[in-house]
Amino acid sequence: MADRLIDRNPDILGGTPVFSGTRVPVRILMEHLEAGDRLDDFLDDYPTVTRDQAVKLLERATTALVGARGRRN
Repeated sequence: MADRLIDRNPDILGGTPVFSGTRVPVRILMEHLEAGDRLDDFLDDYPTVTRDQAVKLLERATTALVGARGRRN
Protein backbone atom coordinates (compact mmCIF):
# COMPACT_ATOMS: atom_id res chain seq x y z
CA MET A 1 0.00 0.00 0.00
CA ALA A 2 3.03 2.24 0.43
CA ASP A 3 2.21 5.92 0.98
CA ARG A 4 -0.98 6.00 -1.09
CA LEU A 5 -4.05 6.97 0.86
CA ILE A 6 -6.60 7.14 -1.96
CA ASP A 7 -6.90 5.14 -5.17
CA ARG A 8 -8.86 5.97 -8.29
CA ASN A 9 -9.13 3.02 -10.63
CA PRO A 10 -11.74 2.80 -13.39
CA ASP A 11 -12.02 -0.93 -12.63
CA ILE A 12 -12.98 -0.28 -8.99
CA LEU A 13 -16.36 1.40 -8.53
CA GLY A 14 -15.96 3.19 -11.84
CA GLY A 15 -13.04 5.30 -10.64
CA THR A 16 -14.70 6.56 -7.47
CA PRO A 17 -11.99 7.62 -4.98
CA VAL A 18 -11.57 4.78 -2.45
CA PHE A 19 -9.28 4.17 0.49
CA SER A 20 -6.21 2.37 -0.89
CA GLY A 21 -6.43 -1.39 -0.66
CA THR A 22 -10.21 -1.31 -0.16
CA ARG A 23 -13.42 -0.82 -2.09
CA VAL A 24 -14.67 1.76 0.44
CA PRO A 25 -15.40 5.14 -1.13
CA VAL A 26 -13.86 8.10 0.68
CA ARG A 27 -17.23 9.89 0.58
CA ILE A 28 -18.68 7.22 2.90
CA LEU A 29 -16.48 8.49 5.74
CA MET A 30 -17.67 12.04 5.13
CA GLU A 31 -21.31 10.90 5.00
CA HIS A 32 -20.94 9.09 8.33
CA LEU A 33 -19.44 12.15 9.98
CA GLU A 34 -22.07 14.46 8.48
CA ALA A 35 -24.75 12.18 9.93
CA GLY A 36 -23.21 12.60 13.38
CA ASP A 37 -21.59 9.17 13.56
CA ARG A 38 -18.34 8.75 15.44
CA LEU A 39 -15.18 7.71 13.65
CA ASP A 40 -15.32 4.42 15.56
CA ASP A 41 -18.78 3.76 14.11
CA PHE A 42 -17.42 4.17 10.60
CA LEU A 43 -14.45 1.92 11.35
CA ASP A 44 -16.76 -0.74 12.81
CA ASP A 45 -18.89 -0.62 9.66
CA TYR A 46 -15.88 -0.71 7.30
CA PRO A 47 -13.15 -2.81 8.95
CA THR A 48 -10.97 -2.81 5.82
CA VAL A 49 -10.24 0.89 6.47
CA THR A 50 -7.67 1.45 9.20
CA ARG A 51 -7.89 4.18 11.81
CA ASP A 52 -4.63 5.57 10.44
CA GLN A 53 -6.10 5.85 6.93
CA ALA A 54 -9.23 7.62 8.19
CA VAL A 55 -7.30 10.05 10.39
CA LYS A 56 -4.81 10.87 7.64
CA LEU A 57 -7.64 11.54 5.23
CA LEU A 58 -9.31 13.90 7.69
CA GLU A 59 -5.99 15.66 8.30
CA ARG A 60 -5.46 16.13 4.57
CA ALA A 61 -9.01 17.43 4.14
CA THR A 62 -8.51 19.91 6.97
CA THR A 63 -5.23 21.11 5.49
CA ALA A 64 -6.83 21.48 2.06
CA LEU A 65 -9.73 23.48 3.47
CA VAL A 66 -8.10 25.68 6.09
CA GLY A 67 -4.38 25.31 5.48
CA ALA A 68 -1.70 23.96 7.73
CA ARG A 69 -2.11 26.83 10.20
CA GLY A 70 -5.72 25.89 10.85
CA ARG A 71 -4.79 22.47 12.23
CA ARG A 72 -4.45 22.03 15.96
CA ASN A 73 -1.68 19.83 17.27
